[in-house]
Amino acid sequence: MFPSTQPTEHVSLMHLSEFGRRQGAGGRGADTVAGGTQLSALNPTLVQDLQRFDRGAAAGASPGATLDMLEVLAAALRHGRALLLHLQIDQRVLPLTVRPSERQVQSPLALNQLLALRLPDLRVLRVEPARDGGDPALADTGAPLVTEPLGPLLWELALRGARDALLPEIGGVAAYRVAPGAELQGLELTGTLAAAVARLHRQTTPLREIAAWPGFDRDRAVRLLNALYLQAALMVSRTHPAAISPG
Repeated sequence: MFPSTQPTEHVSLMHLSEFGRRQGAGGRGADTVAGGTQLSALNPTLVQDLQRFDRGAAAGASPGATLDMLEVLAAALRHGRALLLHLQIDQRVLPLTVRPSERQVQSPLALNQLLALRLPDLRVLRVEPARDGGDPALADTGAPLVTEPLGPLLWELALRGARDALLPEIGGVAAYRVAPGAELQGLELTGTLAAAVARLHRQTTPLREIAAWPGFDRDRAVRLLNALYLQAALMVSRTHPAAISPG
């Protein structure tokens, strides 16, 4: 059972063993990714994107064993695909639907409960297309479905989640700036984080210099750039004079 301090204590979530039993009963084909997702169920280009991140397959682990939630959400945004994710939280499974075109996320948990979870520990068990008429996995929890804005979840996952490397689309030799007119309302922007965003509004800067700003190091700079990218608020320049190798 969840400790009393967990934000999921009042929501009935499926036990991990029951989730595994249902997955086993449904059978698995040879074409799997992200914890048993049938490749034929997902858009082929989305599958290829997910496989880029699937380090477990290269290391001999089961497919999808090392997929990070942020990586899956980033792929969903790039392809504009609504997805149902099954996430492991301790010994329970949380279903979560992300709808990029509406910039919404749906789950049995309110946004403040989602953000109170141990974000680095969230493990993606399964990825499948979301259903237009609603996902049975969400109804199985017995809790009211909560629809929340996607932006704050992406922001906090980028800043506090497991991924500590630049997303592929913004990596390499580049310099960065906050896009004019970027909408960052409703995000947790205070202190040195707010100061860094303000500087990036004014100047195009490589990762190496951002990492040297007050209150920053390379890890925090990487996370900020990922967070801005997922808000569609980041301009990436490969030819600007400030674009140097992010060593």
